[in-house]
Amino acid sequence: MNTVSSWRAVWLIAKRELNTRLRTRSFVIGTAVLLVMLMGYVLLQSTLIGNEDKSKVGLTGQTAGIAQQLKTAGEAIGEKIETVTVADPAQGRSQIENGDLDALLSGNATELKVLVKSELDTKLRALLNGVSQQEVLNGILSEAQESPEQVMRTVHQTQVEVDSIKPPDPEKSQRMVIGLIVAVLLYMSIVTYGTLVAQGVVEEKSSRVVEILLSTVRPWHLLLGKVIGLGLVGLTQLVIIGGAGFIVASATDVLTLSGVATSALLWGVVWYLLGFLLYATVYGAMGSLVSRQEDTQSVIGPVNIVLILGFVVGFNLLAQAPEGTATKVLSLVPLLSPVLMPARIAAGTVEVWEIVASLGLTVGAIALFTWLGARIYQNSVLRVGSRIKLSEALRG
Repeated sequence: MNTVSSWRAVWLIAKRELNTRLRTRSFVIGTAVLLVMLMGYVLLQSTLIGNEDKSKVGLTGQTAGIAQQLKTAGEAIGEKIETVTVADPAQGRSQIENGDLDALLSGNATELKVLVKSELDTKLRALLNGVSQQEVLNGILSEAQESPEQVMRTVHQTQVEVDSIKPPDPEKSQRMVIGLIVAVLLYMSIVTYGTLVAQGVVEEKSSRVVEILLSTVRPWHLLLGKVIGLGLVGLTQLVIIGGAGFIVASATDVLTLSGVATSALLWGVVWYLLGFLLYATVYGAMGSLVSRQEDTQSVIGPVNIVLILGFVVGFNLLAQAPEGTATKVLSLVPLLSPVLMPARIAAGTVEVWEIVASLGLTVGAIALFTWLGARIYQNSVLRVGSRIKLSEALRG
């Protein structure tokens, strides 16, 4: 007979899971490792951002006279050119080999020779070609008694006229990166803590603890309490990692869209809760079909495959065609919405009606899967021994 109300029973079970898991060494170490990995990634990106579109060029002989032209040409295309005068070509060659210089120029302005360690950067090649061609053109115009400045002014005034249907979004690339990171974090959290639900069910079943618990609470109380408790543990870890990453990325200027990142984190929390409720009940139900931990993977394998395949396909579509029809359709499928929809929201490629539709479909799927999962769990959790067939568990 039940001695406590339904929701109090669910909360007590959830609280037990929450208190137990948050204090485990695996949770603390796992969170710390993920934080270190995330911090390392952010700091690496900060270093790359600081070095991107920057070239250090050594100038020897007559090429020292084009230092200002190189800097001006670089500014025109968003490339920062740092020039240093190298008196000894042998010393310059050594600096190229050591990576202290990206390129060493010799010859003269109209016949530039470039020494690099392995390969000349495409942007730098185009820039050097442009400077050299400009010098050649200036020489030809001078011989023709034409003013190079006037001729080039006339040439530069000729520009193509561009008309666009949509105004360009200067934040698009950063939005997309935030969206992809959100997708990865949600996928990892759902898989990790969904698997823990299944393992917890098998552990209680094999140790016969479940028999004691079910003398006080109903099966669906136990399953739902376990799902909510582990879901809160996963949410705690997700918020810690996401919040720390947001702070460090903002401090190192890797992230400049603080409003987008905050919105992405909030939507990530919403979709994590929905996604976890959707999958964790299924994980728990499948775990109730077996009595040994060694058999757990065999029953949750199909669930993992659906999630993994959906994530891989959806992630690639999101990266390559965020506004494509296939991406939009897959993000509306309840089994994939928790991973793809928050990523699309962060990337700014989603309409309001799509968010509403995906929320409605996902909530409906949660209700259906919770009912099915509870039925399977109730019919299987007290049966020990060999693996129970899914069809048999559904029939009761």
